Amino acid sequence: MRISISRKLKSLCMAACVTSCHFGLSQTVFGENRSIPYWQDIQTVCVNREEPRSAFMTYSNKEQAMTGKYEASPYYRLLNGTWKFYYVDSYKQLPGNITDANIDLSTWKNIKVPGNWEMQGFGTAIYTNIPYEFQPKNPQPPLLPETNPVGIYRRDIEIPAGWSNRNIYLHIAGAKSGCYVYLNGKEVGYNEDSKNPAEYLINDYIKEGKNVLTLKIFRWSTGSYLECQDFWRLSGIERDVFIYSQPKASISDFRITSTLDDTYKNGIFRLAIDIKSRRNTTANLEVSYELVDSKKNVIAKGYEPVSVNPGKESTIAFNKEIPSVKTWSSETPNLYKLFMMVKENGTVTEVVPFNVGFRRIEIKEIDQKAGNGKNYTVLLINGQPVKLRGVNIHEHNPATGHYVTEELMRKDFELMRKHNLNSVRLCHYPQDRRFYELCDEYGLYVYDEANIESHGMRYELRKGGTLGNNPEWLKPHIYRTANMFERNKNYPSLTFWSLGNEAGNGYNFYQTYLWMKEADKDIMNRPVNYERAQWEWNSDMYVPQYPGAAWLENIGKNGSDRPVIPSEYAHAMGNSTGSLWDQWKAIYKYPNLQGGYIWDWVDQGLDMTDENGCHYWAYGGDFGTNMPSDGNFCCNGIVNPDRTLHPAMNEVKYAHQYVGFEMRDAENGIFNVTNRYYFTNLKKYLITYEVKENDKVIRRNKVTMDIEPQTSKELKVNINGLKPKVGTEYFVNFTVTTIESEPLVPAGYELAHDQFRMPIEPLQREFAISGPALNCSTEGNVLTVSSSKVNFTFDKGKGMITSYKVKGTEYFEDGFGIQPNFWRAPNDNDYGNQMPKRLQIWKQSSKNFNVVDATLSMDGKDAILKATYLLAAGNLYVATYRIHPSGVVKADYTFTSTDMEAVKTELSEATLTATFIPGNDAIRKESAKLVVPRIGVRFRMPANMNEVSYFGRGPEENYIDRNNGTLVGLYKSTADEMYFPYIRPQENGHHTDTRWVSVSKNGNKGLTIYADNTIGFNALRNSVEDFDGEEASNRDYQWTNRDAEELKHDVSTAINSKRRQTHINDIKPQDFVEVCLDMKQMGLGGYDSWGAKPDKQYLIPANKEYKWGFTIVPM
Repeated sequence: MRISISRKLKSLCMAACVTSCHFGLSQTVFGENRSIPYWQDIQTVCVNREEPRSAFMTYSNKEQAMTGKYEASPYYRLLNGTWKFYYVDSYKQLPGNITDANIDLSTWKNIKVPGNWEMQGFGTAIYTNIPYEFQPKNPQPPLLPETNPVGIYRRDIEIPAGWSNRNIYLHIAGAKSGCYVYLNGKEVGYNEDSKNPAEYLINDYIKEGKNVLTLKIFRWSTGSYLECQDFWRLSGIERDVFIYSQPKASISDFRITSTLDDTYKNGIFRLAIDIKSRRNTTANLEVSYELVDSKKNVIAKGYEPVSVNPGKESTIAFNKEIPSVKTWSSETPNLYKLFMMVKENGTVTEVVPFNVGFRRIEIKEIDQKAGNGKNYTVLLINGQPVKLRGVNIHEHNPATGHYVTEELMRKDFELMRKHNLNSVRLCHYPQDRRFYELCDEYGLYVYDEANIESHGMRYELRKGGTLGNNPEWLKPHIYRTANMFERNKNYPSLTFWSLGNEAGNGYNFYQTYLWMKEADKDIMNRPVNYERAQWEWNSDMYVPQYPGAAWLENIGKNGSDRPVIPSEYAHAMGNSTGSLWDQWKAIYKYPNLQGGYIWDWVDQGLDMTDENGCHYWAYGGDFGTNMPSDGNFCCNGIVNPDRTLHPAMNEVKYAHQYVGFEMRDAENGIFNVTNRYYFTNLKKYLITYEVKENDKVIRRNKVTMDIEPQTSKELKVNINGLKPKVGTEYFVNFTVTTIESEPLVPAGYELAHDQFRMPIEPLQREFAISGPALNCSTEGNVLTVSSSKVNFTFDKGKGMITSYKVKGTEYFEDGFGIQPNFWRAPNDNDYGNQMPKRLQIWKQSSKNFNVVDATLSMDGKDAILKATYLLAAGNLYVATYRIHPSGVVKADYTFTSTDMEAVKTELSEATLTATFIPGNDAIRKESAKLVVPRIGVRFRMPANMNEVSYFGRGPEENYIDRNNGTLVGLYKSTADEMYFPYIRPQENGHHTDTRWVSVSKNGNKGLTIYADNTIGFNALRNSVEDFDGEEASNRDYQWTNRDAEELKHDVSTAINSKRRQTHINDIKPQDFVEVCLDMKQMGLGGYDSWGAKPDKQYLIPANKEYKWGFTIVPM
């Protein structure tokens, strides 16, 4: 690395790395007449780049600086916009004079900066998770492909006249991967850490008037071996490009310590300002600072004269204790404004502002014993063991790729704050400087991570294994770690450091850990973490990935030698995030469990339009031919690419809410209210409770409660006089809303809610049953119940009710009536645990029905139709329909155990003969090991019967392992609106704990289904098959294409194992409404998406008997 670095960094690198790393070399320009080009050399991480430093801008006066906006400075010029662009698929295709200032541009294209070039029609966007996209199998670092694309960016710049006799810098905030810089045809420098800024002093390369700036960017460099993150592999300029200027003697960097004393009330403020001179004579300067509160009162200030010799650097230090300081935390992100000023001869030459927040971050033992007999060890922020309600976030913009605008950042933060998230893990690289500034302002704890991931090399410590244990790669590891630290060290929101992600462990990470601990020791001494260190010594916290609720419960109960905060958990791929509340019940319970970071924030779909003009979100495999791909594995967000919310977000909000409710005494209406905040009294919020009779509010009250942080109080709700009524349940609902606005959260916004069903059971509902006399008839396979009012037909050959007609209205579309259903369209977690193949027998049991017995008889005035299905699993499904003369139908179902025995089974002779035949015992034995995706029925109604009303959980879709955030209530929607467009179509739109559901036309003609107990249902304008990717035979499978064997595309290995390349534009509303009614549908799962099944309590074992039913009432 050919840069100079501060004295401290130089000594730290020497001490920690036991190697010089060339940090002490002066700036030099090297031409590419070396034996190894920069982009192919492990040791050349940059050339002629300025030392990494804090992100700041220089202003001419305090008024400009107060804005904090770079554009308010007269010494700043943004270079974003339209540039000229020249692209080749291989560096060997580049003309030799491509960087000359006077080259002909007539064949060059236009390109927008920032923005990845693949998003603008150049090259191919590739998504892979673990492998290197340029060498998916058997990578051999530092070897890179000969077909290495290169993009040449070019634009003219003019230096403002007022910048004469000043140092002028070019700032490239992010460019991927190996970036050469030229001015007026001369090489300026090189850099290959794509997620940290690179700055170049350009005075020696510029001239008066027009200057030609050229960037030559290689898609892949040796740096790419450390940028194997789980995201789109894109190229080009990803962040801002600008120039700025400073006086010849000016602030080069600074270090802010803004912590708290042992009382956590008084601020400890230390400031070290580095002044560097590039003059030929000694600079005699006055350096001062002011620290200003939100009311613009100066609460601290200092002044020191300093003389800086030519080409040297001096450091001025200030110290101050600030009594009764307003602390910074996620709950109260109080900021002070720091102004650092330089004067010469009484004239201000420079003002540099920065936000300051006072907080203390430490890891300590507390006086509480764990199961192992030792005290719990916890993370404390401002003396409190906070819970980190976190999420991982990638840079993703569906229109531009990795370039994220400030507007989009603010949108993300608004959604996070409104859904009780208080922390972000930057996966797996530092973000743009504006991201941190907004986190400071809005109160988000930042888990910063070095731009290091070499997952494609795996984790073996042997030679040729992980780069984390290969000393040849030490310099790039240190370089990227130092870049992150130096730029971000002063942000108040910066709470933890991470050494990287999924890059193995070993020598290099031992060194970067020691380097980081030493570097931050006298600043904020923040924890340093690394997930691959696991329980090794080079991680201050244990930050595992994808633990389940049982593991958290165990480690919480037994204790640990450090705080436990999963760096990734709750894999939110597609329709997912099951069991999140179970995980958080353990987290709230034990002090060493301090939260976690959901994977991840946003689906990384790219905005595309098909040949018919239909929009869809593209994912891996959608570009190029036979590119390496991990398909839609990049779509793991709790928000869509356009930031619309996934239904799971409601569960996220509930699990993380800061107010907890518990019913202590149902008979007397006593509830416990818990304040989960750490620094906020609950009297700041308004608590509203309602007593509801079904959905009717019969009592309401609003209170404020003086509850100190981390304590509870009782709240009595008047529930007197609640009496059993027909079809009536009673609920107590709580909501917590803001009284005053908070950062990004308006006044009156609901931050928490809960609901409790009172133990007053409803009286049984009665239905009208009288009507014209019924007649029963059988003709071949067709069994019919009819009258002048009713027609009810069962086709034994088809295995379904083919007609249900009352008063001339047919309720089943095209004869697709009530039939057994045990299958759901697999979600992404299902594919991960091989459910489509493992449980395929239940899909077969949901079609081509084998009705072994069907009878029709009269019971008084009612007709009884009984059908017995022999399922492919070897067990039985018995459907009994009691048809009343009114047209009301009572349906009862029995799912027999796959362990059933003939001698214990009360069945007809025909059924016994068909069921207990040789061979079926073996089938049942295998099926007994299985679970059932769902136990239910389905049918189709006319498309104009599209209105859906129901009394159950809503309004968001919900599942048995993801329904805590939804409330039982009366909801109205349409079958169209109940569809949720997951990027890869899959199971969606389910609702649990449903008492009744009505599907109708204009609230008139239709059916209402009343459950015996509660049921689940879907009512959509599509069939189960529409969302089942295996049925989309017109779409290819998601091939990984990592080697010659995989490129064979062997379909036999893919059937029911691989997802197909389906998208939302494959889903068109059908000319029917398909209604699925379920005794139960199994949970979604969500611990991970590559093997974990839903927790046991959310499964449906096949070796049990189940009985359920409902009543159908025609409207």
